[in-house]
Amino acid sequence: MASIVAELVFIPAPGVGHIMSTVEIAKLFVNRDQRLSITVLVIQPPSSSSGPAITTYIESLSKNNINRISFIQLPQDEAPPMRDVKSFMTSFNDYIKSHQKYVRNVVAELMSQPGSGRLAGFVVDMFCTSMIDVANEFSVPTNVFFTSNAAFLGFKLFVQTLSDYQNQDVVALTNSDTEVSVPSFVKPVPTKVFWTILQTREGLDFALVFARKLREVKAIMVNTFLELETHAIESLSADVNIPKVYPVGPILNLEGSSKAVSSSLGNDDVIRWLDSQPTSSVVVLCFGSMGCFDEVQVKEIARGLELSGHRFVWSLRRPPSDETSKVPSDYEDPGVVLPEGFLERTDGIGKVIGWAPQVALLAHSAVGGFVSHCGWNSLLESLWFGVPVATWPMYAEQQMNAFEMVVELGLAVEIKLDYEKNLFFPEANTVVVGAEEIESGIRRLMEDNEVRRKVKEISEKSRAAVGEGGSSYAAVGDLIQDFIRNISLTLSE
Repeated sequence: MASIVAELVFIPAPGVGHIMSTVEIAKLFVNRDQRLSITVLVIQPPSSSSGPAITTYIESLSKNNINRISFIQLPQDEAPPMRDVKSFMTSFNDYIKSHQKYVRNVVAELMSQPGSGRLAGFVVDMFCTSMIDVANEFSVPTNVFFTSNAAFLGFKLFVQTLSDYQNQDVVALTNSDTEVSVPSFVKPVPTKVFWTILQTREGLDFALVFARKLREVKAIMVNTFLELETHAIESLSADVNIPKVYPVGPILNLEGSSKAVSSSLGNDDVIRWLDSQPTSSVVVLCFGSMGCFDEVQVKEIARGLELSGHRFVWSLRRPPSDETSKVPSDYEDPGVVLPEGFLERTDGIGKVIGWAPQVALLAHSAVGGFVSHCGWNSLLESLWFGVPVATWPMYAEQQMNAFEMVVELGLAVEIKLDYEKNLFFPEANTVVVGAEEIESGIRRLMEDNEVRRKVKEISEKSRAAVGEGGSSYAAVGDLIQDFIRNISLTLSE
């Protein structure tokens, strides 16, 4: 058995965050068992804005020569028009499906090479479930890597049950003002924090495509851990109509926590400034790769920070300037959008920066709070480092993440739970969060000792989960044994 190499094919969604998470779990598998070898098939994104970043990232990984992990960038089909949210939703799944032929050819070529191991299965991103059909052609099982949390996984499957089997009008429900009992949540979930995509028929159809395919896989690996989402995981495990769920997290890329990485990115002055600040005294404001605000909201954030009196590091990004790019950038001079005199008044108290080395900041002992857009990776990072969060969700499932953290688990405080940012039509963003509301949230964030205690406690549990003997460590071991069993079964046939 020791000489058998089980070959796995990983297919992440075409986004830097999804690819990074996929690479981290791939590294986890090959480091745990010498018999595993992994090929990551990279789909280029349909928009040109993030393509160069993905290519640069993959090239850097290839240079590092990660043992028993290889990368193949698939040919890029012509991207369909995705000028707005409707065209994106109707085209994205077709775009992923169009790459099935490339995956089929690459896998066939891999398996024909001398010395290759036996194909043990596919591991696909939750947005790449159409690749199940290709795995079936090779007579191997598919596992999904679900890069969000277990409660949201349960919600997606619950919505599909409502729509397909109970004939509920999910769109009307989402747009109502009520609360709904969802099996993966202990507390009723307000419809105001429902996944924003469900507000339209096109969005619901998009969600249902992926939810239905989830039920066809052998297992679902979730980037969470049992001690964090005990109820959600137990509710999923108790449902015989859901594939086996393995909590394998937190899966994090922590390499950015070193000062050397921050220095290479031009943020050494921020780290030096943090070095001179008292322990847990600084609040970090960072809103993810797509996080940016118009000038009116920027001024309210600035006023809220001044009113709070707390030290801060603020990652302030400029909204996309034209239709060709949907990605925020850095200001040459942030003073053009900040209140007059703000930078002078807060000199020595705070730092306004552009792109932020988020992991390096959260890892620093001076940081005591994090105002976040509530992307799941960001929340896991904050928990890992024991830094409490104030929630400011923007899009996708972030409102549900915020609800889970604040109301369900008591691990965060609220600035907003139902804030929503329209990425495709910025002019539609009319809600402004006022300075007083921001000040109140920051004060609670930095002064609520009970939330701080609970976050420190779950931080210790997150590290124990992935350590030898931990719950996620055991789940990964079970998955590896399952991969090896797949090889044994095919050899005995």
